[in-house]
Amino acid sequence: MSTLLLDSFLIESAFSALDEEQESPLATATAELADLRFSIIVTARWEASASGDAARRNALHSTLKGLRFQYSQKIDEVAMRFGVQRAMDAKDEVECTVTVPQGLDMERLAPARDDESLYF
Repeated sequence: MSTLLLDSFLIESAFSALDEEQESPLATATAELADLRFSIIVTARWEASASGDAARRNALHSTLKGLRFQYSQKIDEVAMRFGVQRAMDAKDEVECTVTVPQGLDMERLAPARDDESLYF
């Protein structure tokens, strides 16, 4: 086997191993992004339905701002760790697939008290 062929095989094997090592952490980061997206959707619905209770609506609004910030930070983290294209692909995948099932009782999921955690 020529040196050039062997070198090319070793380089390809190294890139393949690197891709495999990154897939699991990328999948974990994408799952975290999906969790944040679901929390944003649910919290936005709670905020919209919190009619008449200004204090609760304000608390939900603050929580929603925090979740949106965490979501954008997670996208930035994925971009820095795995590259911009993979971050955009993960974002697109999450935004196309994460939904709240129809018929889900949003009030049953809502925290009972204002000091109860709104994160999932």
